[in-house]
Amino acid sequence: MSRRILHSVIAAAATALLLVGCSSNDQLAIDYGSGGNKNYVAGDGSILEIPPANRAKPIVFSGQTETGAEVSSSDYRGSALVVNFWAGYCAPCRAEAPVLEKLSQQWSDRGASFLGVNTYDEPASVLAFARTYGVTYPSVIDTNSGAVQLAFAGSVAPSALPTTIVLDSKGRVAARILGQIESASILDAIIKTVVDGESK
Repeated sequence: MSRRILHSVIAAAATALLLVGCSSNDQLAIDYGSGGNKNYVAGDGSILEIPPANRAKPIVFSGQTETGAEVSSSDYRGSALVVNFWAGYCAPCRAEAPVLEKLSQQWSDRGASFLGVNTYDEPASVLAFARTYGVTYPSVIDTNSGAVQLAFAGSVAPSALPTTIVLDSKGRVAARILGQIESASILDAIIKTVVDGESK
């Protein structure tokens, strides 16, 4: 590899790191909430909904949560599952945490479960995040293997942080939101569509 190409590769990598950023400072959430995008590039909030007839094969995954519990896709068969891909350094992930928690409580006995997939942090950091933001549903620690992300990649990839994917009762991708959930009503309506569609 020539010196010029090597320098180009290093420069591109450095730029990518600057764009993604990595910080544990809550100022990130404050900046993001006030319209800033310091140190972070996220999805655009676009929504994809997939009619039942067009849904691909069920997603199959397994992993360990922040408490060390084993979890797999089969644990959630028979009800809708909201899967949120997130990381602690991600400002919009912090901003949407209360929205997801509120909905997880509202849907806990109405046919939908919630599961986080942390793509960056160690278990202790995920536990600390849950305490700080009042999150009660579990998160799979996908930091080292990326196995859960890979399981979704073949169908509808979680290509931004945060990404929220709704699976139907058969484990098939029914909807995806790229980026922060701006309003609880948006995700609530999507879940309702998926759950109601299963009862017909």
